[in-house]
Amino acid sequence: MTLLLSRRALLRSAAGAAALGLAAPVVARAQEKRDLRLGIITPNGHPWNLAAAKVADQLKAQTDGRLSMTIFPSGQLGNEAAMLQQMQSGALDLGWIMTAELGSRIPSIAAINAPWIVDSTAKVAKLVRDPLALDMLKVLPKETGTIGLAYGITTMRVVFSAKPIEGLSDLNGMKLRINTTPAYRDFYGLLGATPTPIPTPAVFDAMSNGQVDGLEADLDFSWNQRFDKVSKTMLRMNAIFMPCVALASGRAWQTLDPADRELLTKLTGEALSAQIDETVVNEPKLVESFTAAGIPIKTVEVADAEAIIAKYDAIWQPKAPVLADLRKLGATL
Repeated sequence: MTLLLSRRALLRSAAGAAALGLAAPVVARAQEKRDLRLGIITPNGHPWNLAAAKVADQLKAQTDGRLSMTIFPSGQLGNEAAMLQQMQSGALDLGWIMTAELGSRIPSIAAINAPWIVDSTAKVAKLVRDPLALDMLKVLPKETGTIGLAYGITTMRVVFSAKPIEGLSDLNGMKLRINTTPAYRDFYGLLGATPTPIPTPAVFDAMSNGQVDGLEADLDFSWNQRFDKVSKTMLRMNAIFMPCVALASGRAWQTLDPADRELLTKLTGEALSAQIDETVVNEPKLVESFTAAGIPIKTVEVADAEAIIAKYDAIWQPKAPVLADLRKLGATL
């Protein structure tokens, strides 16, 4: 199951408008031609972008060209905060936004970025399809004026270090380029690292010139950027992952015919479900690529981090009680 909210609740014009705090919807004529604009932060070739392209192709094919979609990759429309703002105003129809950005606004969503909820990408695939994870996003219409259509995932994130390291304790004192979401900052802070925000295009050079001692990222992006070439160790903590959520602007959503909303929801769910499965299948291939490139790969066992989990949950569970339920669910996957 990849849909976020029940179709009845979302596709009813009046109910959808009320949930989003909008006036009565203005629905476009069913046969009106329209180009939907989708913003995404990842570059062309990333699995999320490939999934978005599938949605665009299918949408055009299944509406005989009446509906089309233009994808703006690599943050062409601004960072994720800017794209969220555009969706709130209705200037942008769709945005595939990482839970890091959503979690920086909504603590309950940040819970999914907590460390060691699950310890493998295969379990991530199960987690984001569970009703608990889907229900977490029901707050989006009220909190952000957007509607969640489906999750996409990455592999579990890894740390690349500019010096040889063996485990978690070696992160202490390192200047580490991380995503700046509070959930990640707290985690790496507990490990003793100094979170250092650097724009994504500058990360490779920052590693090369010693501006940072390391970075954390998913395997797909890391291989695309070849971070192994400026690293001495790849540390697989199997601790955290970064989903994205395919969002529709609430204002734009209300101008679509209900049948078109149904179709767009279906196509997005199918494309991202396939992306989730492909990510699980491709992860071993990516690890093999890094191994063949010659970078030492170290793996951290979750038992090494029990004290960190306890400290982390003491910070976050009061802000995001759903974290306890996520941990229970993760233990069953």
